[in-house]
Amino acid sequence: MSLFDLPGLKNEIKDLERISSDPNFWDNQDKAQKVLKKKKALEATLSSYEAIYQGLEDSAELSKLAEEMEDEAEAKEVADEVERLKERVEELTLNTLLDGKYDHNSAILSIHAGTGGVDAMDWAEMLLRMYTRWAEKKGYKINLVDLQDDTEAGIKSATIIVEGENAYGYLKNEKGTHRLVRISPFNAAGKRQTSFAAVEVMPEIEDDIEVEIAPEDIRVDTFRSSGAGGQHVNKTDSAIRITHLPTNLVVTCQNERSQHQNREVAMRVLKSRLLELAEQEHKENLKELKGDFSLITWGSQIRSYVFQPYTMVKDHRTGAEVGNVASVMDGNIDHFINEKLKQREGNNK
Repeated sequence: MSLFDLPGLKNEIKDLERISSDPNFWDNQDKAQKVLKKKKALEATLSSYEAIYQGLEDSAELSKLAEEMEDEAEAKEVADEVERLKERVEELTLNTLLDGKYDHNSAILSIHAGTGGVDAMDWAEMLLRMYTRWAEKKGYKINLVDLQDDTEAGIKSATIIVEGENAYGYLKNEKGTHRLVRISPFNAAGKRQTSFAAVEVMPEIEDDIEVEIAPEDIRVDTFRSSGAGGQHVNKTDSAIRITHLPTNLVVTCQNERSQHQNREVAMRVLKSRLLELAEQEHKENLKELKGDFSLITWGSQIRSYVFQPYTMVKDHRTGAEVGNVASVMDGNIDHFINEKLKQREGNNK
């Protein structure tokens, strides 16, 4: 099905409707849920397509009327609406690039403070806010899995699950080192400070994908919840730390109400990490994964955020730049996400 192929999209929805109306549809609940999820996503796309088409037709009519009546105010309103429709068309076009194996999944995003002392931990917290604001604007649900506060300022690390359609497809290219340059608020001399934080992104693995983890390959420790969980965090020994012994991968979860819930979420994150690692290492069997994968590979930064002596956020992979740092830190990062997606499209031509 090609982009804006409305008949093809409608036929695909009809096929799914026919499947879901089968009397034996719910015999396999996992398969049924998958069909309904796909049908809902296609219906949302169809609704967007039809709204854009209707908007373009209405704008064409209004444009003619404005021209006949020589109404400049109405003409400007029509022009503004066309620009909004163009943005929606671009968004739908970019959605067609989300064709990776797990692009439609929810995303697990982790942030780790790097070089830069207190400034780096403050920077990690700023990035957490940036991604949280971005997700909220997109209508995604955010589940805070783990947050390790620093005693002075900021955070040492944090892990969130961004739940919703295409979350991983949009966020996957945010993985890498993010660099901050600013006058340090923690330095009495007012010196310029460079700080680093690493962002990890992986798809949340859905229930229909089997990931076998042998009980003897994990160690489960409990500890007392701490950090920014607020009144919802149970201050008993409900937090969970799971170590995958063959790879030394460590996952913690402390933000749910019970030990059982924390363990369940931690296992979901661990399975996602192990599957991603297996694919990176080209291993079909998790038992083949050995060694210490707990260290962050810093490498060169993917993006720089400069607060002083000028304001600029620059993505070093695409060359995309934005001068309004405050807007970027408030979650407006779609320009960088979209340019990276379009770069892949350009490379495939």
